[in-house]
Amino acid sequence: MAFLTREPIDPAALLASARRDSDGGLTIFVGAVRNHHEGRTVDHLIYEAYEPMAERELGRIHASLENEYPGVRAVIQHRIGTLRIGDVAVVVVAAAPHREEAFAACRAGIERIKASVPIWKKEYGPGGDFWIEGCAADHQEIC
Repeated sequence: MAFLTREPIDPAALLASARRDSDGGLTIFVGAVRNHHEGRTVDHLIYEAYEPMAERELGRIHASLENEYPGVRAVIQHRIGTLRIGDVAVVVVAAAPHREEAFAACRAGIERIKASVPIWKKEYGPGGDFWIEGCAADHQEIC
């Protein structure tokens, strides 16, 4: 499965693809496009990526989650292109025998994506358009 997609993301399908009969902990993070950012109204946005590098980095993150958290099966997908308010932009799923590993892996996954994957977004609204550079927008504490 490719980590990047231009098609709508179905979180339920990704959750189902990660689940095994031995898993008691299933966690999912769904990031959706919101209608505002830093006091500005947002009508829609465009995600752009340096695709070969983004795929490699997402693959590295995926492998690191499965290696670092015992028994975890991870699934990651990030959408690129034009997204509207409410569209799903990113999903991280972690399935594990126990909740502790599932929660930890899911949280680590989204934080690592925001910190290191070369994906950028440009927000559009009545006040103009604004580039939001990676993790600088929402997660300065981990940059």
